[in-house]
Amino acid sequence: MFTQGLKGSREDKNDMKQEETKSKGREFYQEAVRILNRSGIPYLIGGGFALKHHTGVHRDTKDLDIFCKAGSAPKILKALAAENYNTEITDSRWISKAYKDNHFIDIIFNTVNNLCPVDDSWFDHAVEGIFLEEQVRYIAPEELFWCKIYVQNREHYDAADLNHLILKNSHEMDWNRVMMRMEQHWHLLLAQFLNFQFVYPADRDKIPKWLFDELLDRAKEQYDFPAPMEKVCRGPLVDHSMYTNDIIDWGYKIITVKNL
Repeated sequence: MFTQGLKGSREDKNDMKQEETKSKGREFYQEAVRILNRSGIPYLIGGGFALKHHTGVHRDTKDLDIFCKAGSAPKILKALAAENYNTEITDSRWISKAYKDNHFIDIIFNTVNNLCPVDDSWFDHAVEGIFLEEQVRYIAPEELFWCKIYVQNREHYDAADLNHLILKNSHEMDWNRVMMRMEQHWHLLLAQFLNFQFVYPADRDKIPKWLFDELLDRAKEQYDFPAPMEKVCRGPLVDHSMYTNDIIDWGYKIITVKNL
């Protein structure tokens, strides 16, 4: 009994500590959004908070994803630095960060594979909403889908997020725009549709039949042509850690570099 009492006390303290951390995180995010709103710099909220807005799915997140155009990222860093945030240009190809204590903001203007640069069209289709009592704009479900479909790392795979976006937003989504985004990498879209149908067999009609048929036709017609001449591995576009052997040891190409 005494041991159980100690265990319960420790669990209560852990719960209180976790709730305190969450509360401080909410305060941090709210303050950051207020700063950005006052600055007038265009930005969008993405990541887990955008997913919750579009699907209702909540999960604990350790940071706030702010999306902006590349030219706006330095301005956002400057605005936050003026309010005593620590800032860094983490990777000049796609992301910077701002932080206080143990709380982070990711300022994102592309994806890690450099395939989804933020441009004016993201803002044209953004969705207005409320975030921690502040007026904000969220990434549209189509652009959120586009970004997440390339996240297929061994340690981080966003298929469930994509399935929830389809389940809760399919009839309102502009699938023509999704297809425009995925034109070159349509295989990934077909694979996600099949994944969705496996997970939700009773909801297969959430997948637009016209688009599913188009993708199936492409899948069949690719065998009417010879295989590509170059041995290409596009694996690093979706997982930047698990295809090292393919590129280094087995002669597959992810980029082409020629000697002059």
